[in-house]
Amino acid sequence: MDDAAVRPIVLEPGDGERMTLGASSIVYKASGEDAAGRIALSEATFAPGYPGPLPHVHRRMTDIFYVLEGTVRFLVGDEERDVGAGGFVLMPPGVVHTFSNPHDAPARLLNIFSPAGLEGYVREVAASGITDPREMAEIAARYDFEPAP
Repeated sequence: MDDAAVRPIVLEPGDGERMTLGASSIVYKASGEDAAGRIALSEATFAPGYPGPLPHVHRRMTDIFYVLEGTVRFLVGDEERDVGAGGFVLMPPGVVHTFSNPHDAPARLLNIFSPAGLEGYVREVAASGITDPREMAEIAARYDFEPAP
């Protein structure tokens, strides 16, 4: 990866590439195209009752979450944890995980992943309008996402 391909990014609040997934939304602040494939960052808002993706693993990607508002439920291996605002979760490659918002209030978080690429999955799902987690997982399989056994 060529360092010259990484460009500076300065965004105002609300700026970025916005995608809608049902009643939830994701705004990409940086994608692989911006950061030469090294990293992507999104700000996600999950509506109450957001089921999240199926439990899954990434073989190459590190998945990092920082909860900004509300409470997000994370599955880490075989343990479920509710993580509130200010909480941090780092999922190295190979660890089964997922996230959801089963609570009554919206939740907002930053999601950073490295290397980038998973944003292609979100673009495809948002464009298709699919909301069923199993159908979403079929698309995600092309982007370093393997449903857990």
